[in-house]
Amino acid sequence: MALARFGRQVKRQHGVCVKMTAVAILGLCFIFVWSMFSSPSNSVTVQRESFDDIAEPVASSTMVSKSKGKDIEKHDANGNKKKVESSLKEKDEKKVNGSLPLPAHEHKSGKKNEKHVSKRKKDKVKSKLSNKVSKENQENQEQEESQGEEAEKENEDEEEVVVDDKEEGLDGESEEKGEMEGDADVDESVDQETQEKAENENEGKKRKIKGPVFDPKAHYSWKQCSTRSKHNYIPCIDVESGFTRLHGYRHRERTCPKAPPMCLVPLPHDGYDSPVHWPESKLKVLYKNVGHPKLAAYMKNHNWLIKSGEYLMFPQNQSEFKGGVVHYLESIEEMVPDIEWGKNIRVVLDVGCSDSSFVASLLDKDVLTLSLGLKDDLVDLAQVSLERGFATFVSPFARRRLPFPSGVFDAIHCGRCTIPWHAHEGKLLLEINRILRPGGYFILSTKHDSIEEENAMNTLTSSICWNILAHKTDDVSEVGVKIYQKPESNDIYVLRRRRNPPLCKENENPDASWYVPMKTCLHTVPSAIEQHGTEWPEEWPKRLETYPDWLNNKEKAIDDTKHWKDIVDKSYLTGLGINWSTIRNVMDMKAIYGGFAAALLQQKIWVMNVVPVHAPDTLPFIFERGLVGIYHDWCEPFGTYPRSYDLLHADHFFSWLKNRCKHPVSIVVEMDRILRPGGWAVVRDKVEILDPLEAILRSLRWEIRMTYSQNKEGIICAQKTIWRP
Repeated sequence: MALARFGRQVKRQHGVCVKMTAVAILGLCFIFVWSMFSSPSNSVTVQRESFDDIAEPVASSTMVSKSKGKDIEKHDANGNKKKVESSLKEKDEKKVNGSLPLPAHEHKSGKKNEKHVSKRKKDKVKSKLSNKVSKENQENQEQEESQGEEAEKENEDEEEVVVDDKEEGLDGESEEKGEMEGDADVDESVDQETQEKAENENEGKKRKIKGPVFDPKAHYSWKQCSTRSKHNYIPCIDVESGFTRLHGYRHRERTCPKAPPMCLVPLPHDGYDSPVHWPESKLKVLYKNVGHPKLAAYMKNHNWLIKSGEYLMFPQNQSEFKGGVVHYLESIEEMVPDIEWGKNIRVVLDVGCSDSSFVASLLDKDVLTLSLGLKDDLVDLAQVSLERGFATFVSPFARRRLPFPSGVFDAIHCGRCTIPWHAHEGKLLLEINRILRPGGYFILSTKHDSIEEENAMNTLTSSICWNILAHKTDDVSEVGVKIYQKPESNDIYVLRRRRNPPLCKENENPDASWYVPMKTCLHTVPSAIEQHGTEWPEEWPKRLETYPDWLNNKEKAIDDTKHWKDIVDKSYLTGLGINWSTIRNVMDMKAIYGGFAAALLQQKIWVMNVVPVHAPDTLPFIFERGLVGIYHDWCEPFGTYPRSYDLLHADHFFSWLKNRCKHPVSIVVEMDRILRPGGWAVVRDKVEILDPLEAILRSLRWEIRMTYSQNKEGIICAQKTIWRP
């Protein structure tokens, strides 16, 4: 009846409007029915056609983006995954390769987060896609998130590799020139990378591992690393690209592999023998342990090291400085009598590691020198220094801060220096200023300085208020020596005529250094009583047992010192079966107050105190005691050569890392890399960690010399063998 009445209305004069209304209603009904019965994949594909800000196709096994800490998952669980993925990929690739490039500011770096959308449209993507999430996808949410995080990490590492896989010349000067040209862009990328690093760390804190640190049911099979640098492989520093055009061997900045290395570094071509023991190693080392063609070529033009039979010899009082290193050190003391080696000057940084005889002579004066082996040291003199038994680490020194807190070195030395300190707005010298103690000394010796370079250096040092204490050209050594002193207070900064470089902002943390870019600003001298560096430490060795007012929890530091002295004296020295006369280079992988290192001083051993970046910052106090250390994130390889250390000490190290590193087994592989054959590892931890760890060490063919447990706590003492797969 209703349809008949409707038909009669249509035939009337004004029936045209009714006709149009009917057509519209039928059309809407058709669209509604079609949308109800069409597949979800088609619906998603249509919606995605309007999102012109997507940089890369969103794979069905990964998250789309982050928006306020929540992740958007894939949207098809009914067998249409491949269709959606290919459709999205095709459409998004057109946008990326077409006329819609992403603005640079919308992405923190080139390839690191290619799946991220712009902030302006994140909420729009989330609102359109979240309604399509199925119940099955919700059940698999945890698996999706873990896969997405791994993908993000891979993209992060890929970005760094691509950025640094540019051609590098073997000549340091040409590399410096290249860095000068693109310095502004580099600074921006380093800032972005640092911010992203912090975001990933915050994500890591939220992620909790429910199971054990090591899988007790896992079985391991090992292979040797097939890398470009072979037996001297340093992950995060060495370039391992397969491109034949790539001339540089090392990254310009720390750049870690996409995945942690799970291979074993091979031995040198001629094998590896037990190193010469201390103190004989000051005068000779086995050449086969460190020799390679570039070192052989270097020896032809330098007389402080010579090959004699199977040994690499270091003649006494022979150095890069004519007249001998002893004369060089004495001339420095004559120029500035306040420099009393081994008393008020205890901790020194030697930049460049060009002549380890300088370190050896300072050691005779009770000065602990930490040598910085630069990444363009292709002769591997830093490895020679480690083989001799001197404290050494390897790091780039160009864009990021060195891994030290501020104001900790009593003196910094750069001998026969070729570093262009005045370049890049004096960024490198400002970094030296950051880590130099207030009132500390910067000793610079150069040869044949040009007038332009000398004027530029004078202008720079004046702008940061360094006082030139002495300037002398030694007739014997034929080098010009300048000794600068850093201000002890902030009063002099107010008197500067030019405020360039400017003072750093108050919220700039001078101690932050891990993946932090260098700044072209000047940190003020600490003045508050709760800040470290306000006063010069006591003379050595009194400073070892001095606890300054700025140290929080003095009682804990005192107890830590007593605790480790008792353990070392009553257990380690007598109960582990270690011949301590063969131990020289030691690393404490999770140092707190340096108590373990202090307890070993009488054994003529030096300890690298590693303070993890996520742990409480106790490194300034370790330096205050007259010891040395470094910041490090153990989720990444350490900056040193293979076969560097005689003993590794890890006290509740793995249980602390449980929720911080995705692949804890890779840390054991790293321990195998940096420990010498015949070296020892002492691990104290929970039994639930030590049992599977023992299985991993046995798979590496390490000898388990002792195990002991009580009340769910235990200790493993293991010795690395010479075995390689």
